[in-house]
Amino acid sequence: MTGTPEIPRDKWLIVVNPNAGVGKGGRDWQGISQLLNAVNIDHLCVLTEHRDHANRIAMEFIREGYRNIAVVGGDGTLNEVVNGIFSQSSCDPSEITVGMIPVGSGNDWCRTFGIPFDYKQAIDMLVQRKTIMQDLGKVTYMYHDEQRTRLFVNVAGMGYDALVAKKTNIQKDKGKGGPLVYLYFVFASLFQFRFPDAVIIVDDREMFRGDLFSMNAGICKFNGGGMMQVPFAVPDDGLLDVTLIRKASKVLVIRYATKLYDGTLVNLPFVSTYRGKTISLTSSKKIYLEVDGESLGHTPFTFTIQPKCLKVVYGEMVKS
Repeated sequence: MTGTPEIPRDKWLIVVNPNAGVGKGGRDWQGISQLLNAVNIDHLCVLTEHRDHANRIAMEFIREGYRNIAVVGGDGTLNEVVNGIFSQSSCDPSEITVGMIPVGSGNDWCRTFGIPFDYKQAIDMLVQRKTIMQDLGKVTYMYHDEQRTRLFVNVAGMGYDALVAKKTNIQKDKGKGGPLVYLYFVFASLFQFRFPDAVIIVDDREMFRGDLFSMNAGICKFNGGGMMQVPFAVPDDGLLDVTLIRKASKVLVIRYATKLYDGTLVNLPFVSTYRGKTISLTSSKKIYLEVDGESLGHTPFTFTIQPKCLKVVYGEMVKS
């Protein structure tokens, strides 16, 4: 009898983004594979070749029988893998265990889940295999004239946040990147930004109508290489956390920039926070979107929560 050999249930598919971390993934993945061998983790490494390839890799290898997937990359690669997991029909997504060996520029998802940036320590997390079911966010948006949908595992950003992410991603594509590049554009983009009008509805209640600077919708706490723009987010509470920054003096934005890193930004008078299961944002002019650091499309947006549906390996989770 012939056919595809059965994949051992404990074997890991390692999805490697060689471009992650400004080429760090490409430089380090063979050493990471040796560390996996050293602790007897049965695995297969597959390298991504282009944007959104990790999505297709996940779908293909789940169809072959893999049920454990670890990402050697950053938040964007993880996002692609998760969207692949939930696009396939070979098994229930809850059967898949997802781990992370961070080599990205920001690695913000790992910060919430206590996954070390040290490779050996991150691999030890895979060996220990302590798991939790986390929520996912789902956003519907426009790409030119086409409506699209995307899942996200960490944080979505709109308005100024999306502009900074777009400029940072352009530099990543040129082989430059990292938290310092992101921080540079936080300041450098200020004087070209024009405040768009927006209407925000949370669970069928209008919460805001006016000029918008930035908005984040979060499953987890961190984005932008360690910033805490949604400091109250809990990854398994069944709710989206929203931080809205209204129109404010650009001088004030510069003055309070350090508050992005300790979560106290939410205490400022021009900042509001909300929590809900469904959030919509509409505008007369286009407002752009990024999720998990990846630039997508524009308004209108509808966000919903998918509670406790992704099984992830974690270490010591950051407390609220």
